[in-house]
Amino acid sequence: MKRNLSVALAGLAALASSATPSLVRAAGPEPVIVSRGNPIIRDRFTADPAPLVVGDTLYLYTGHDQARGDAMFDMREWLVFSTKDMKTWTPHAPIMNVKDFKWAKQDAWASQAIEKNGKFYFYAAVEHDDSHPGKAIGVAVSDRPTGPFTDARGSALITNQMTPEGKHSWEDIDPTVFTDDDGVTWIAWGNRDCYIAKLKANMTEIDGPIRRITPPHFEEGPWLHKRGGLYYLTYASLDRTTQSDEHVSYATATSLDGPWTYRGELAKSAKNSFTIHAGIAEFKGQWYIFLHNATLTVGDQGGAIGRRAVTVEYLRYNPDGTLKPVVQTEAGVSAPPPSVN
Repeated sequence: MKRNLSVALAGLAALASSATPSLVRAAGPEPVIVSRGNPIIRDRFTADPAPLVVGDTLYLYTGHDQARGDAMFDMREWLVFSTKDMKTWTPHAPIMNVKDFKWAKQDAWASQAIEKNGKFYFYAAVEHDDSHPGKAIGVAVSDRPTGPFTDARGSALITNQMTPEGKHSWEDIDPTVFTDDDGVTWIAWGNRDCYIAKLKANMTEIDGPIRRITPPHFEEGPWLHKRGGLYYLTYASLDRTTQSDEHVSYATATSLDGPWTYRGELAKSAKNSFTIHAGIAEFKGQWYIFLHNATLTVGDQGGAIGRRAVTVEYLRYNPDGTLKPVVQTEAGVSAPPPSVN
C-alpha cells in the first residue's frame, strides 16, 4: 500500500511539473506563477498588456476579461503582475475597479501606468456616465506600482466631446503615455483616429492642443516608445479591404511632433482573436513586446473575443532602427533570445 501510494504521489508530481504554467506558494502571502510559454497567465483571462519597468522589476498591467458564453466584453477591474526574471510572475490584488471612477459606469478597458514625480499614474479607458456620453479616459494615482490607485481628478481627463471630429462615441480609448528626455509626458489614444497631446507636469491635465496623427490602417491600441533617437508608434491595424482581424503595425519619427513614417506590419493577427494590443518595454537589456490572443481555456470557458490571454515575444531591431517582424509563438520567451538583437 505504501509503495502504491508513493507511486501515485510521484505520478501526480510529474503531472504537476508538466503543467504550464504552475502555481506554487512563495515565501510571502501571494502565489507565484511559473510561466513556461504563452499565454503567460493561465488561471484567468487577461488582455491589453501594458508593461512598466521600475528598477529590477517589470510590472505588467492588464485588463481582466470576465465574459461568459457568447458575451462580447465584461471587464470590471484592472490587474497587475510583477516579475524579476520574465519566468516567475507574482499576481497582486486588483489595482482598481471601474466603479472607483465615480463618473464612469462600466468597461475597464485598456490602460497604461507610468512613474513620475515619485508617484505612479494610471491612465485607463472607461464608459462615461450619461453626463458625457461615450468612452473616456481617466487618470488615477498611487504611491506604489501595485496600487491601490485612486482617481486623481474626480472627473475624466479626456471625454468624447474633446475630439468632436471623431467618427463614433468609442474613439477615446486605449491611452499610452510616454515621458521624453526633456521630462515632458505625452499621451496618445484613439480608435480609428489616433490623437496625441502633452500632459501638464501635474499629470492630470492636457497641456495645449489635441492633434490627430492617424497612421495608415490605424484601428486602436497605440503604444509609444523610444530607442536611441527614434520614436515608435506601434498600434493595432486593420486594412478593411483585405483583413478581418487586427494586425500590429508601426510608424517612426525623429520627434513626437512628427511627421510619422509608416513602416508596415510588425505582427500578424492573434490566434482566435479579432483584437490585438501591443505593449513594449526594455528590461535588463532585452526588448520585449507583449500581446494577447484567445487560445486559453479556463474551466468551462474557452478563448473568445471577450476571453483573451496575454503573451510575450522578443522584440528585435534592424541596424537602421526598423523592427524585425514578430512571429507569435507558443514558446514565447521561454526559449532563449536570438543571438543577434
